[in-house]
Amino acid sequence: MKIIVQKFGGTSLTTTERRNKAIEKIEAARRNGFCPVVVVSAMGRKGEPYATDTFIQLADETNRGIKARDRDLLISCGEIISAVILTAQLNAAGLDAVAMNGQQAGIVTDNNYGNAGVLKVEPKKIYQQVERGRIPVITGFQGVTEYGDITTLGRGGSDVTAAVLGDALNAYSVEIYTDVDGVMTADPGIINSAKVIRSIDYNEVFQMADYGARIIHPRAVEVAMKSNVPLVIKNTFSDSPGTLITQYKKDGDTVSMGDRGLLTGIAHLHDRAQVVIDYSESPQKNHTDDILDKLADMGISIDLINIFTDKKIFTIDDSDCDRVTNLLKREGTKFCIINNCSKITIIGSRIRGVPGVMARMLRVLNKNRIKVYQTADSHATISVLVKRQQAEKAVKVLHDEFKL
Repeated sequence: MKIIVQKFGGTSLTTTERRNKAIEKIEAARRNGFCPVVVVSAMGRKGEPYATDTFIQLADETNRGIKARDRDLLISCGEIISAVILTAQLNAAGLDAVAMNGQQAGIVTDNNYGNAGVLKVEPKKIYQQVERGRIPVITGFQGVTEYGDITTLGRGGSDVTAAVLGDALNAYSVEIYTDVDGVMTADPGIINSAKVIRSIDYNEVFQMADYGARIIHPRAVEVAMKSNVPLVIKNTFSDSPGTLITQYKKDGDTVSMGDRGLLTGIAHLHDRAQVVIDYSESPQKNHTDDILDKLADMGISIDLINIFTDKKIFTIDDSDCDRVTNLLKREGTKFCIINNCSKITIIGSRIRGVPGVMARMLRVLNKNRIKVYQTADSHATISVLVKRQQAEKAVKVLHDEFKL
């Protein structure tokens, strides 16, 4: 059996016509000799009746006392609806399909409700259906604990479902279908000239997803990278070949990187806030306080961290500002918070060891009067923090500067 996993996002499933487009992709896989295993997200986006956000809103409005276990049971309903409806449409088209939830697919998780981690996959029932010539249509985003409780895998979790199934089934590849032609050099909503990247390695796409590009869940990339299962980002509504994500090797042959330049792409993340803690009046406290530990205990994620003898600087999500403010006031710490920031990140494995890239980045931003509040870099990324109202301009001038 040559299995291929095909995951369809919510925008691919909202209408009969759109589901027919998805069915065309499934039929094409069968014609090409593959046994498709399909993973589905909940239909639509926020505000639509069967979207996950709609169920979350219902839970929040109905009773704030809903337990995490019961909340997961509720918000897993969207994928069940998608699986049943797409299965019915496949059967009506003459294709033998069967709907399966996360438990039936053998996806076993821990009990971290709302953001569960996959412990193992027991794919026996999936294999049984495939061997019978059926197309399993599996609910994304969900699994089951060892005690039989339904769990959800966090936002974007259907991508994770597709990746872990690709690993467990030793799939030829995992295809992620969405409403764009592939991974783009930047957000096409900002950059009209953004181009599809035809091939990219796992690390680069992981960085793009982790730094704000809404293309695929970073955890799904991690799973695929560990198992070395190729990922392909495709458009349900076009015949574009999409973006191939691998280690740049497939069946022993090197995959061409094309004529890409220094950078692969640009990502952005809004709703950031910069926290500056000032120890200038009591510098010894900087070495004895446990502010970062306390933030971690509160479940507050921080990034772009810079630590000096007289200050600590880091960024947080805007939604955490009130809690951080209250903590720092209780600690009697001198601080300031700059709200409404955006993190802009350039990504490319080729920048490693190349001198002057950050200087070039800062120079073009300064030339365009875009104030940079903080910087950070790694082997394949350089990030800057700017005000939200200048974020789109920053993306545009960097896209032009590095000729993406």
